[in-house]
Amino acid sequence: MSTPLDRPDSGGLATLDRELEELIREENIEPGDHERFSHYVKKDKILESALTGKPVRALCGKKWTPGRDPEKFPVCPQCKEIYESLTS
Repeated sequence: MSTPLDRPDSGGLATLDRELEELIREENIEPGDHERFSHYVKKDKILESALTGKPVRALCGKKWTPGRDPEKFPVCPQCKEIYESLTS
């Protein structure tokens, strides 16, 4: 019978460290004027983010945790262009 110490990649602190590093990378807010726009994101991802607090990724690539009313901001031009190319 093997133990976690026999296989360091199968769990334990090494796994926690990798998961923490990934979360930190994902939580970084991207610089630029993306914050001035509302973005297009799949509806199920918005719901998942609301329940778990996990960040979402917009069509334009912006990654953030939603927390404001998108109706108060203009639509991201990149998201709009990508969406229109998908629907035509």
